[in-house]
Amino acid sequence: MDPASLDGLVPPALRPTTRRILLEDFALPVDIGFHEFEIGSPQRIFVTIEVWLNEAAFADVDEVAAAWDYDFLRTEILRLVEGRRFNLQETLAREIYTLVGARAGVTGLRVSTSKPDVYPDCAAVGVELSSQIPRG
Repeated sequence: MDPASLDGLVPPALRPTTRRILLEDFALPVDIGFHEFEIGSPQRIFVTIEVWLNEAAFADVDEVAAAWDYDFLRTEILRLVEGRRFNLQETLAREIYTLVGARAGVTGLRVSTSKPDVYPDCAAVGVELSSQIPRG
């Protein structure tokens, strides 16, 4: 069946009210921490980003030119941490939040960072920043 022939078949109550792009558990080495033993020794950091977009920023056709460039999330975060050190996860999370939040079409945002190798009896320690998440 031609996908165009399905237009108008979804009831209004089922039309999307939010649109989200997700980057989950992006693992990267970051020179982070304020303890003497951490300085100059990159640690594994997991970054998760959820980006809610307005309708205009979310592709409605199967064409690259219409898509929100989510490759940007990986490349710009890598660029942000390369050759740089952070004392706090809070600083890293805030800078990622600012970088993504300034993009066109963003209506809600959640950024979390976590260090999985800090304590042997914990999965990770981390921080999170989020805006009011849009609801339908």
